[in-house]
Amino acid sequence: MEKINQILKEVLIKVNPSEKDLSSINKFLKDFLSEIKKELKKKKIDAEVFIGGSFAKKTLIKKGQYDVDIFVRFNKKYGNEISNLTEKILKETKRHFSTIHGSRDYFKINVEPSFFVEIIPVIKVKNPKESDNITDLSYFHVDYIRKKLKTEKMLEEVRLAKAFCHANKCYGAESYINGFSGYALELLVYHYKSFFNFVKAMIKIDEKEIIDVEKLYKNKREIEMNMNSSKMISPIVLIDPTYKERNALAALSKETFKEFKEVCKKFIKKPSEESFEVKKIDIEKIKNNAHKNKSEFVLIKAKTDKQEGDIAGSKLVKFYRHLAEEIEKFYKITNKDFEYHYRKEAEYFFVVKSKKEIILNGPNENDEKNVMLFNNRHKNTFVKKGKIYAREKIDDKINDFIDNWKLKNQEKIREMGIIELEIVD
Repeated sequence: MEKINQILKEVLIKVNPSEKDLSSINKFLKDFLSEIKKELKKKKIDAEVFIGGSFAKKTLIKKGQYDVDIFVRFNKKYGNEISNLTEKILKETKRHFSTIHGSRDYFKINVEPSFFVEIIPVIKVKNPKESDNITDLSYFHVDYIRKKLKTEKMLEEVRLAKAFCHANKCYGAESYINGFSGYALELLVYHYKSFFNFVKAMIKIDEKEIIDVEKLYKNKREIEMNMNSSKMISPIVLIDPTYKERNALAALSKETFKEFKEVCKKFIKKPSEESFEVKKIDIEKIKNNAHKNKSEFVLIKAKTDKQEGDIAGSKLVKFYRHLAEEIEKFYKITNKDFEYHYRKEAEYFFVVKSKKEIILNGPNENDEKNVMLFNNRHKNTFVKKGKIYAREKIDDKINDFIDNWKLKNQEKIREMGIIELEIVD
């Protein structure tokens, strides 16, 4: 534990925001919030402004660019107009902003290369049950975490968890990540009392785990009866202490959790600062290793015309998984990865070995019409247990396979939201 504590101490030096960074953010927020409040008052709009997210809860970490959430909390009488009202207010501030479309439009301001803010309109509700949108709950989440994580020690434990998840590509509830949201990590670290306990606990989870931090339910059966079954499919069901009908980890996928458990095991077995560092994909190294192992390497760039962020990311990752399935029909994939660049494009790489030969399923041998068509398409056919099959040799290099597949599936590629697909290397 002494070694682990020393490692965690060093990690915190790297991930804790500096006083200079915090001062810069605070200065902007002071001026900007004053402008927003002034406009609300001027236009006689019944709304309040509050800071949310990691910044408000003091669990912010360094991760390339700081992001700060600003919520404009409107009286519910404004209903569907809150995005339009927020946009009008922002225009009055004369600051350049971009619009992000969703169930409710929200807005982004790139303040400096080091940080940006998102301005999110929400409805003021007294009870979480009255909310129409998950963002309406943010006020309650901030309030709860600030009451529970009172010591700097506990805040640091959360920052360690966030840095660990971020480094291992599982920080975020976005559909292209399907990981742990910041709020979920705050709840989990509070529940397990420390980052290290959290990591150890994750390893032990084999089947579905239900965590009810505030014991809002009597037992598992009561949870299953009260919660929507569609919200119970994640490997961990984390009851939101502010709204017991909500699973705060509903976005966590089995695939992401399986990978996360592996990195937790590695950390416990061999603790290191590297476990908290974002791994840059060394394309040249992967390519060289592929050649040494007599495998083929291909690097592909894909582009979508969908809105950058969660929508673009989810389209690109969905297409990546589909392409991997298509490749696996003819090649054994020994290494692969997906890297989303947070705009409208992503890179995929695959390291493969040809299967040399595959067996294709055909029709039943008494289906004369389809047997004839199958025989016309395939030369090397055979019958087994009343069904016809074909042996097909795989001679194409992976680059040729991608090019041919792309040519044959242009319509499908477009339907999946991909407007550009090219082999880079």
